[in-house]
Amino acid sequence: MGDPGTLLAALAVGILGGVHCLGMCGGIVGAISLGHGRRGPGFDLLLAYNLGRMGSYVIAGALAGWLGAILLGGLPAGQAILQGFAAAFLILLGLYIGGWWPVLARLEQAGGVVWRRIEPLGRRLLPVRHAGQALLVGGLWGWLPCGLVYSVLAWSLSAGGATEGALLMAAFALGTLPNLLLMGVFAARMAAFVQQRWVRALAGTAILLYGGWMLLRLVM
Repeated sequence: MGDPGTLLAALAVGILGGVHCLGMCGGIVGAISLGHGRRGPGFDLLLAYNLGRMGSYVIAGALAGWLGAILLGGLPAGQAILQGFAAAFLILLGLYIGGWWPVLARLEQAGGVVWRRIEPLGRRLLPVRHAGQALLVGGLWGWLPCGLVYSVLAWSLSAGGATEGALLMAAFALGTLPNLLLMGVFAARMAAFVQQRWVRALAGTAILLYGGWMLLRLVM
């Protein structure tokens, strides 16, 4: 099973990375919260959407954990190599979220090749009218090209197996949940808040420091 400290760290990365989530998923969250034809923010639809999105992350994490165990799990230094790879990705993620070096945007562009085939399926489900529909939309939108998600998937490679990778991504997904739920209820205010440079810089610095600490721990 996953190490509690690692799971807590993944949860924290999800919370801190929420400033990026709002930019990536804010549009679809706004469409769900405002386009359902009912009074109020449609909290049940937002929750269903996020459960679908989180489910996709868990599946991807299980695949990444399994792949990492197959590729390098049998080598003496395999786990250290994968952990170093994960630390490097977290450092890049901190630089990306902080707005200092958007190198992960290139990965998002590469992921767009697959996303162009998935996105039309999600569009056909809009506008969202019921929770089942929202769950399906979330499951599809979970594969949206995202540097934040890709970085944590790189971390999942070093988790040790499919179960551990799934748990790590589940902890991360749980961390992203509060921001996206609040986005559905307070869309305009949340969007204005996360666009402030100091918010992104603070979140990016925290993730950058954690990635650096992971790398330092490996070296020592």
